[in-house]
Amino acid sequence: MKLSSVLSDVAGAAGRAILEALICGERDPVRLADLAIGRARNKIPQLLEVLDGEFTSHHAFMVRHYLDEIDRGKSIITAFDTRIAALLTERGSDLANLVTLPGLGRLAAGIVIAGTGGDMAQFASAHRLVSWIGVCPGQNESAGVNRSGRTRPGNKNLRRLLGIAAMAAIRKKDSSLGVFFRRTAARRGGKRALVAVVHKLAIAIWHVLHDHAPYREPGADHFTRRDPERAMHRMIKEANSLGLTIRFEPITA
Repeated sequence: MKLSSVLSDVAGAAGRAILEALICGERDPVRLADLAIGRARNKIPQLLEVLDGEFTSHHAFMVRHYLDEIDRGKSIITAFDTRIAALLTERGSDLANLVTLPGLGRLAAGIVIAGTGGDMAQFASAHRLVSWIGVCPGQNESAGVNRSGRTRPGNKNLRRLLGIAAMAAIRKKDSSLGVFFRRTAARRGGKRALVAVVHKLAIAIWHVLHDHAPYREPGADHFTRRDPERAMHRMIKEANSLGLTIRFEPITA
C-alpha cells in the first residue's frame, strides 16, 4: 500500500481515519476509501487502487507505534505552547507593539522576546542589539582604505527570523522599507539590500522594546521628504540617461 502517493498528509484527518481502520482489521478497499473526508474524497478512485495491497499484523503494530509517537509529540508541543503563552502573559504590551513592525506576526514577536529577553536595558543602544544579532557589517580596513565587510557572527535564530520578516516587509510597495530595499538594491544588489533591511528592522525592534511604543510607519515618501535635494538629483540623473532634462519650479498656493 502506498497511501502517501495519494494523500499529501498521511497523518491528517483522512489518512488517520484510514490507518486506524487498517489497525482495527478493516481490509476492504471500498470501505477504507469511503473514510476519506473533505477534498480527499475527490481522490477515492486513486485510493481504491493504492489500498488494494498487503497489510499484515506487523504493519498494524508499527503503524500504531508511529501514530502514538505523533500523538506524544503533539502533546509535548501543546504543553510547551501553553507554558510559552503563560510566560508571555506579562509581555502582552510588548507583543502588541512588536506586531506593528512590518513582517512580524505574533509568533515572530514571541521569538524576538524569547531571544532577547525583551529587556533592552542590557543593550546600551540599538547598534549593540544589531551587533549582538549579527547584522552589523564587520570592520575591514587596510592601509587606510575601508572595504565592505561581512556581517559578524551572532544570534543565528534571530537573524534568520528577521531575514524572513524582511522579505515579507519589502513586498509592501507603499512602505519605507520597501522603498529603501529597492533604492539600495539598485546600487548594491538584492542580497546586500536585504541585509540592510534586516539591519533597520533590528534597530526598530530596539526602539519599540526600549520605548514601549508601537512602530510608526514613516511612509513611502520618507526618504524624499528627508533629503529632497538628493531625490531631485536622482530624477535629473534618470532623465539625463534618457536624453531629457528637468526643471523644478515651486508650486504656487
